[in-house]
Amino acid sequence: MHSEKKKPARVREVLHAYGNAALKYRWSFTGAVIAAITIEVAGVVAPLFLRQFIDLLSLGAPTEAVVHGIFIALIFFTVTNLAGWTGQRLRLFVVNKLEAKAMVDLYQQSFDYLIGHSHEFFISNFTGTLTRRVTRYARAFEQVFDTIVFNFLPAFLFAVGIVGVLSLRSPLLGAGLFMWTIVFVYLQFIMMLKRQPLRIARTEQDSRVTGFLSDDVLNHSTVTTFAAAKLESSRFAETINGWYVALRRVWDADLWIYGIQGLLAVAIEFALLAGTILLWQKGLVTVGDFVLIQIYVLGLFNRIWNIGQNLRQLYDAFADAAEMLDIMNLPHGIQDDTGATQLDATKGGITFNNVRFEYHDSHAVLDNFNLIVQPHEKVALIGSSGAGKTTIAKLLLRLYDVTSGTISIDEQDISKVTQDSLRKAIAFVPQEPMLFHRSLMDNIRYGRQEATDEEVIEAAKQAHCHEFISQYKEGFQTLVGERGVKLSGGERQRVAIARAILKNAPILVLDEATSSLDSESEKLIQDALLHLMKGKTVIAIAHRLSTVMNMDRLIVMEKGKVILTGTHEELLAHESNLYKKLWEIQAGGFINTN
Repeated sequence: MHSEKKKPARVREVLHAYGNAALKYRWSFTGAVIAAITIEVAGVVAPLFLRQFIDLLSLGAPTEAVVHGIFIALIFFTVTNLAGWTGQRLRLFVVNKLEAKAMVDLYQQSFDYLIGHSHEFFISNFTGTLTRRVTRYARAFEQVFDTIVFNFLPAFLFAVGIVGVLSLRSPLLGAGLFMWTIVFVYLQFIMMLKRQPLRIARTEQDSRVTGFLSDDVLNHSTVTTFAAAKLESSRFAETINGWYVALRRVWDADLWIYGIQGLLAVAIEFALLAGTILLWQKGLVTVGDFVLIQIYVLGLFNRIWNIGQNLRQLYDAFADAAEMLDIMNLPHGIQDDTGATQLDATKGGITFNNVRFEYHDSHAVLDNFNLIVQPHEKVALIGSSGAGKTTIAKLLLRLYDVTSGTISIDEQDISKVTQDSLRKAIAFVPQEPMLFHRSLMDNIRYGRQEATDEEVIEAAKQAHCHEFISQYKEGFQTLVGERGVKLSGGERQRVAIARAILKNAPILVLDEATSSLDSESEKLIQDALLHLMKGKTVIAIAHRLSTVMNMDRLIVMEKGKVILTGTHEELLAHESNLYKKLWEIQAGGFINTN
């Protein structure tokens, strides 16, 4: 099992991934930066004209020269503000375009990597948690990019601009504002670092809540039939309490940050205005400078005050993105070999050669397992639960890799061919088929995506799906519900068989393909399967021996090894063996009661 420990948000790694996504659209990215510069330059320059405007008004006598100067200052003030307005419109346009495209790319990138993980990975993780991680990874880009382009970059540019302007008026004021800005940002950064473990803990608890909800919703019928609603409610209460504790710790830390931030803001405003008064007494600044400084200070407050909140949001986004990066940095459990070739399965012969397979707990399911299935031969795997029958099917499909030994199809080691070509050569009908929440047409066509509607309908008829599909008002366009819950077990099984018929692969694997069918449906499906199996190599896993008694060869397994092989008649002729025992139990019980 792949266990995933929570890791700190890897800022550099997240920025690298998101940077690559943004720089894919270089013109939009460049436009966003130019727009941000334009906005902040306008924000610094416009108050200079306003200062000039006020100084001229304070002269008292409205002479022609003064009035002319006032209108000139007003015109430049307006033009500068219009330039800032234009920059804002440009920034919104290019950022919206860039973010939408980048998020689509990130969704696709994370989905493609996630879906490539092994069967073991998916049965070891909550479905809800995985889907939320994909969503968070893509959407966190918007938060990160917005924070940088709309907050951090403008705050930096504005701070540099006003410090430069104030330094020209008074080096003391400029130096004081510069030092205060450095201290303010540094303290915010330190407080965020101290607080980040609390936010990661909250994110982890949030994921647990989501996973719990998903697990219970998917297993609602089990909760209901076992009258376990109160039990699940108490377990959910424990889970949500963990989230509550983590959330309160984060919020309490916020209170301290807001308090320190407010004190710093009061201190710098008092210091700057007090310093300006002293300079005014000496005739070094004008009334317009008071207005200029106040505008600058308010503008700086507006930008830097939000840095604390921006940092918190940014680190939230980093934590969200890091969860998906954990998955994307985890190597796929099953990978194509370097130089893997396309499988050529024209005959369909299968060979298991000295195969050993054990799970991560070192429990060996198969040990020195050998089996040869000739091209077009139909064999059935029989044995009690835990004998390794289903494991053989999973190894053939390469849902797992063998611990040692080899599996070959037409003398080609399946570990040396591409997974896609291997699985395209095998049609698999599982014991419990899972369907997409899509139409019946789409679910059956999944066997061969390029199939026409007529071919899908023909496959449905051969699998005896057409009988129940024709009863639906929307026919083949009927939605089957999540996991196919709107269909009965037998109907889902027949849809799975229709997929296999449509796929028409040279190798067919049946994992108790008629287990969910009533007696009448079973007979119809048996006829369809006999037609389907013609000219194919077939491995059928069976518990109900009546369904496989006419196969070319029956293989009896116990504890991961072949203990007996032969036809139905040959195995019954043996004295006291597992097959004969199973047959007598079923013949005397289930079969005779049908």
